[in-house]
Amino acid sequence: MILAARCRFWIIACLALATASGQTFRFAVLGDRTGETQPGVYEEAWSEAAAEHPAFVVGTGDTIQGLNDATAENEWHAVDQSLAAYRRIPFYAAPGNHDIWSALSARLFHQHTAHEPHYSFDYRQAHFTILDNSRTEDFAPAEMAFLEKDLQMHAPQPLKFVVSHRPSWLMDAAGRNRNSALQQLARKYGVQTIIAGHLHMMLHVNVDGVEYISMPSAGGHLRGTKKYEDGWFFGYALVEVNGKDVGIEIKELKPPYGRARVTKLAGWNAGGLVERPLP
Repeated sequence: MILAARCRFWIIACLALATASGQTFRFAVLGDRTGETQPGVYEEAWSEAAAEHPAFVVGTGDTIQGLNDATAENEWHAVDQSLAAYRRIPFYAAPGNHDIWSALSARLFHQHTAHEPHYSFDYRQAHFTILDNSRTEDFAPAEMAFLEKDLQMHAPQPLKFVVSHRPSWLMDAAGRNRNSALQQLARKYGVQTIIAGHLHMMLHVNVDGVEYISMPSAGGHLRGTKKYEDGWFFGYALVEVNGKDVGIEIKELKPPYGRARVTKLAGWNAGGLVERPLP
């Protein structure tokens, strides 16, 4: 009897451990590679992110310099070669304005990323919706319709992320607009995190529990003041998911591309750095 009870205890404990570990994972988010690409930065960002052993990597777009049908295919081949060492890591890219600008470029994006301009995927308890605003400053009505339908279909997933290239939400988020169409969908379907690139600048706004994040550059040139505390630096995000909890660290690249400073997401707001980097 005692032996049987102990066996049952260990079986239950092992199952609980397996369930908990099955709900824990990490992934990386990389900002723009291009927009006056700085040599070596994107490769370093991938190297450092891969060393974190992420389940997958999400990209916010502008993977090629693009804007020219004649050179686009060669540019995609160059990216494929530079990322060959990381093929074991699934890569989910959003289309940027440097990636899609014409019918041909849209076909090349699909060919080299294996994704349509907008799509979604699940990883364990999390759902990700990738939106296409590569050719529009705002989210087109058709894009918003896709988002709502996608969120409806995956409503049971406890965690939801929305990713796009342009931060079409920027003015609404900065103004804490609770009535924007995107914010209302996020609140209705439980979207916790909305991520974009394009600006090459780290920016964070929380609107009623929805985290809006503009990613720092992962290779595109630095604009503005070029000061770290203003959000101008090369880096990536490491996202730790544990059950329904999401923790996000913003990691600056190591020398010579940065000083390897690390901050929690809450350390940033729309005005820049508000807390000192972690030691």
